Amino acid sequence: MKVLSPAKINLFLEVVEKRPDGYHNLCSLMCCITLYDTISLDMASDEISISCEHPQVPEDKTNLAYRAADLFFKSLKKPGKGRILIEKKIPVGAGLGGGSSNAAAVLLTLNRYYDFPFTNDQLRAMGRGLGADVPFFILGKTSIATGIGEKLEVYYGLKPYHVVLINPGFSVSTAMVYKKVNLGLTKYNKINKYTLFSEMSSDIQDHLYNDLETVTVAMYPEINLAKELLLESGALGALMTGSGPTVFGLFADAGSAEKAYSSLTHFSREQKFLAEIIV
Repeated sequence: MKVLSPAKINLFLEVVEKRPDGYHNLCSLMCCITLYDTISLDMASDEISISCEHPQVPEDKTNLAYRAADLFFKSLKKPGKGRILIEKKIPVGAGLGGGSSNAAAVLLTLNRYYDFPFTNDQLRAMGRGLGADVPFFILGKTSIATGIGEKLEVYYGLKPYHVVLINPGFSVSTAMVYKKVNLGLTKYNKINKYTLFSEMSSDIQDHLYNDLETVTVAMYPEINLAKELLLESGALGALMTGSGPTVFGLFADAGSAEKAYSSLTHFSREQKFLAEIIV
């Protein structure tokens, strides 16, 4: 079995508050894009195993895809099996949710293989134990995410923008970024988010926002440079996604996105990507 595992971007991300358990409550608008890893599952294997040629992807029990398979079989009360091969296209540690997407893809594929023993709600509950973004990838639709990211409401107002992404080529510690975020600085605390998101449907490029961007930019000024390059290349708006360091620019059509992509000559094919928002 072979399935595509998409990346995500955050068009809006406000850190609302720190929780007693150490996590943070968020309000985010998240969508999938057409940048994919490929997940292959061989169910002839008698035990769970994981393989990936990317040097930063673990091939042991710490891999989220492995943990997803292990959790699925424990919930099914069956011995674990299946060889999982991950072909990486989504940069690692990039704010694009690649590991969470891989885990969701494994849960969905195993559920289909075993003739749907679990509902999607049950799969999302499993996913919450693996990572905050896993339930979003199981749902697979543009969503307003609240709580730690597990409370999802499908959002229908988004247009199919074209996207150019720049990944500076290094990873960022999500835990470190959240540790340094200043909750007193957010400008959206008293704004009705649903009014804001309804306005975003027509001119989303004017409302792009990420509380984590200031923190990550302070450590890695290359992120601001990437934003400037995208805007100079004609992007309607540009923003860092998640805890970074990947930056995306929104474009109204394929032609302008392709022109911008071609103009980014300082970046290799492993650092720049063309995609579309999946609506």
